[in-house]
Amino acid sequence: MTAGSLANRPAPSHNETARQYYEHSAAPRVNTDAVIVEALRAEYPNLHLTVVPRQTCNLFAYTGAGHASMASIDKEKDRLSWRVFMPPASRLGGQRGALGDNIKFGKYLLDWQGKEYVMCYAEGRDGMSSFPQVANQYVLSASVEATNKLLFEAGAWTSELHNEIWVFDGGFWQKDAALYASVQKSHWEDVILDEDMKKGIIADVETFFSSQDTYEKLRVPWKRGVIYYGPPGNGKTISIKAMMNQLYKRDPVVPTLYVKSLSSFGGPEYSINQIFSLARRTAPCYLIFEDLDSMITDAVRSYFLNAVDGIAKNDGILMVGSTNHLDRLDPGIAKRPSRFDRKYLFPNPNTDERAAYMKYWQGKLSDNEDLEFPDKLCPAVAKITPGFSFAYLQEAMVASLLAIARERDGFAERLCLNCLESHGQPDDGARCAKDSKRPCKGLYDWVWTVKQADEEDPDLDNYVLWREIKKQVRLLKEELGEEKGER
Repeated sequence: MTAGSLANRPAPSHNETARQYYEHSAAPRVNTDAVIVEALRAEYPNLHLTVVPRQTCNLFAYTGAGHASMASIDKEKDRLSWRVFMPPASRLGGQRGALGDNIKFGKYLLDWQGKEYVMCYAEGRDGMSSFPQVANQYVLSASVEATNKLLFEAGAWTSELHNEIWVFDGGFWQKDAALYASVQKSHWEDVILDEDMKKGIIADVETFFSSQDTYEKLRVPWKRGVIYYGPPGNGKTISIKAMMNQLYKRDPVVPTLYVKSLSSFGGPEYSINQIFSLARRTAPCYLIFEDLDSMITDAVRSYFLNAVDGIAKNDGILMVGSTNHLDRLDPGIAKRPSRFDRKYLFPNPNTDERAAYMKYWQGKLSDNEDLEFPDKLCPAVAKITPGFSFAYLQEAMVASLLAIARERDGFAERLCLNCLESHGQPDDGARCAKDSKRPCKGLYDWVWTVKQADEEDPDLDNYVLWREIKKQVRLLKEELGEEKGER
């Protein structure tokens, strides 16, 4: 069937706006917005019409939050929506999800502060591309002033965060409530760092957001940049999240803008413009670039530097860029003080910091009466884990706890500490015949380190947690050794 025959077929008994929408959808189109406006003006000649993009003023979300009420006023045959299944965020607790409507075209009566408005919503095309672009709300009322008041309040609400964090990914900003909830669980007490360094990071950020007057008196721009660098798994991300949590408790709140990537249909230059436009509107704010070295490539470097240090003002913006590879950053970013003024190294933890991390785990497991975790286990584990990052220490602990849980459930395999394979021989300390076949035998003199720790305190082997940690540490040592060999 041709487009022309579709357009000339008898129209169903819809209202005029619905008839125009369906007729328009079944024929070559130019601009959906113009068609809807013309139809609504014909259907409601005595009401004032305002076209409102949903992106900047979301009336559905505004009414859904309880600030107004909304009810459908069109017939089911005049409405277009998708019935979609929304899976649960988690299946725990027996949740199975829910059904919802994805509205494409519909008409509603909106009640706000005692005044009524007709609101039509339609998705369509803008005439310039082959896929839907327009998602507009068409508000009709008897008073221009009443409409403007509604749109101002709804627009202001839409632009604000409500227990959310701005996240830039895929070329646009979106509000992320899940990240906000995660940040609320991040505290500086959970961050194991050199105490002087931790205090310095906190003071650096807090002082900046409290010193606007000082910057103005000194006639210097009120902006700052910080780089967190070092091998992965040593606290860069948790430090950022702990700082985000602290800033959300300030009065007034300092919001966070979190950049995951610069990829977008408009290119990285478009993304950088979008990022700094919102940051300038939101300032004072905390602007995070995760894995900065992977974002700022040669192709986009000059555009980024101009956004950071160009003509436009960045007052009130504190940027933090994290990287595992400082050497990959352009010197214009890493070494230019007016862009990133301070750099903090997050190295692999020393012996005392590893012991402190185990002490942290001891506190987390303090209410577990089935697991013995004596104080002397903390320095013992620290002693046998030189070169471990906090992430590797965590992996050793989690793997050990899971192994203990499996053993108590009757699903454990007998693992030989010498060859790291499962077999029937009891692990009684005797050498294993398969040990000589191991490709990474004797890494870091690990066996002797463990032996020395055991000799210093022969009672250590009485603790199941110590026995499991020894196995997991040796497995991770093999992994570390293979990585170093590849490099």
